[in-house]
Amino acid sequence: MSELAERLGYSADDKLVILSCDDLGSCHAANVGVYQAIRDGQATCASIMVPAPWARHAADLYEPTDDIGVHLTLNAEHEVYRWGPVTHAPSLLSGEGGFPRNLTDLWEHADPDEVYRELKAQVTRAGAWGIDVTHLAPHLTAITLRPEFFDIYLELACEFTLPIRLPSTVSAEQAGFPFRKLAADEGVVFPDHFDHDWRAGSRERVTRTLQTLQPGVTEVHVQPAIDTPEVHAMTPNAADWIDDHVFVTLDATLPHLIAEAGATLIGYRELRAAMRAG
Repeated sequence: MSELAERLGYSADDKLVILSCDDLGSCHAANVGVYQAIRDGQATCASIMVPAPWARHAADLYEPTDDIGVHLTLNAEHEVYRWGPVTHAPSLLSGEGGFPRNLTDLWEHADPDEVYRELKAQVTRAGAWGIDVTHLAPHLTAITLRPEFFDIYLELACEFTLPIRLPSTVSAEQAGFPFRKLAADEGVVFPDHFDHDWRAGSRERVTRTLQTLQPGVTEVHVQPAIDTPEVHAMTPNAADWIDDHVFVTLDATLPHLIAEAGATLIGYRELRAAMRAG
């Protein structure tokens, strides 16, 4: 049973699904793939990586009906494709240009004050580009499961009155602190269920989630990109990203799974409205 579902105007035992697209702005192939997924496919929202090279292009393609959040970004994980902070933040640089590639490097060196200024600037810049930001979702879960950075996540959510993405597959004991309770105590809204597995390739994970769907609001994420030479040059995971695009936009399997689950598709805009209504 879900209190959040009732706040959204549904029954407590209804099954609601947010199908979100990560990494908007990361490359041209992702921009085309993500917007096709939310406008012509089954996806309901996306999140933009403001520091990434193609973010400004993604903002130019934005339309007011698009449900777009900010993919709070502190890592640049690709081997030769780099991006870095939009603020002066020496502790967030890897030493070879751009953000650190991995979370361990980030956590060992990042100054919390610089993290806060950088992430606030990313949200502010998205708004300056004309995007009506609907939610916050950290890239690679970078600030979700570290207490010193989670405080920043909550502060931004409260400052901008935005719902957030939080994993439900990690317990408070595993994380070492009650992150979901802390968010709820601050009045921050987040989906009831979310598997934070960010490995490339979503078909199996999304299928499994829909086949075992629980009452309440469940977020499932994908990373769609169209098939171009650019995306193949950028990452060895290109085939998985391309399959995400096919799965969400062109394949008849996903609508069938959603119907079989008895699910209703919603976006983060509905969660934002509930949060701002108190």
